[in-house]
Amino acid sequence: MTTDITNKKTGTSHFFDQLEQQTQTAREQMYQAPVFHAAAKGGISHATYSAFLTQAYHHVKHTVPLLMACGSRLSEQYEWLRQAIGEYIEEEKGHHEWILSDLDACHVDTVPVRANTGAGKVGCHIELMVAYLYHQIDRGNPLAFFGMVWVLEGTSVAAGRQMAAHIQKTLELPDQAMTYLMSHSALDQQHIQLFEVLMNRITDPADQQAIVDGANMVYRLYGEMLAQLPLGETAASATEQHSAA
Repeated sequence: MTTDITNKKTGTSHFFDQLEQQTQTAREQMYQAPVFHAAAKGGISHATYSAFLTQAYHHVKHTVPLLMACGSRLSEQYEWLRQAIGEYIEEEKGHHEWILSDLDACHVDTVPVRANTGAGKVGCHIELMVAYLYHQIDRGNPLAFFGMVWVLEGTSVAAGRQMAAHIQKTLELPDQAMTYLMSHSALDQQHIQLFEVLMNRITDPADQQAIVDGANMVYRLYGEMLAQLPLGETAASATEQHSAA
């Protein structure tokens, strides 16, 4: 059922609310990935968590370069958004190194991850996701980048801390192995509030559509990555019981 999302005071539509609504189907499909149910049932393995962190590294390392590229392609009318991107860059610098530290705390060799070789190689869905974003910035609409921001930070706020708690408890990991998930779920609470304000200042229909399309594409590709994470026997059993129910 479609609802009419409007500002009661002005009668105008809020784009952030539209973004939530128009990406709902893709978001719900992403949450169908077996890893979410497995984590809640204590079925996450060390291999699952390591694989997730490895793929996270391969997209997080592009966050700052993507922000810089996006800012450089914005028109003069979006100077206010370019200023916000500059502040965002300062906050995001070095976060991919947090992931390597988490992997190291899990006793995973980070050399192949950093070198993108062997067991540390980027998966096809994350590679396609990053390539899609660079392509949109270079040849399409740079505002499509904010579709990724909505997916990753929205997911972090909605499920990040809970997932981190399940994983840490199940695998009995130290806090040093949970830096990325735990810190981002808290940091992204602040980011998503600012994101809402920024999105509501975007009024051009073409730019709004580019963000919606970007979010739906990233939900699909990121969801495919999550769906293909390796699950241990406990996780696989939990998933089968859930599917049969």
